[in-house]
Amino acid sequence: MTASHDLEAQLLLDNQLCFKLYAASRAVIRAYKPMLDELGLTYPQYLAMLVLWEWQASPPEQATVKALGERLMLDSGTLTPLLKRLEQLGLVQRRRSSADERELCLALSAAGLALRDRVLPLKQRLLCESGVDVNELEGLRESLGQLLALVRAHS
Repeated sequence: MTASHDLEAQLLLDNQLCFKLYAASRAVIRAYKPMLDELGLTYPQYLAMLVLWEWQASPPEQATVKALGERLMLDSGTLTPLLKRLEQLGLVQRRRSSADERELCLALSAAGLALRDRVLPLKQRLLCESGVDVNELEGLRESLGQLLALVRAHS
């Protein structure tokens, strides 16, 4: 194999890690769609709810929109309409902080808390239907977490 062939191979779509990540992400989100439709959520709304459910069990110092944005790696321009919609659905409450009125604090409503109980059975069904080995998924999740940390550290 020549050096120029190696360089050409680097430009093949199927040799691009970024493409594999992009395509896999889209496929996973597509697989989640039936479950999310049952819940009445979009995928980004689901991610926000996951964090809010985490915070219910283990509250952060401040459960603010800013903290949620940092956790989800989303900017406020993306997060604000998402949270407004969750509030319209009756799942989330947003309130101005008493310490700093520039900050919006987040809390789950009773309906938002109750929604969590519907997620686990749907997620189990999704996992069973996928036929993917749970241990392989765990290894992949850990590897992707390491990759994400490396990329974020260098950007």
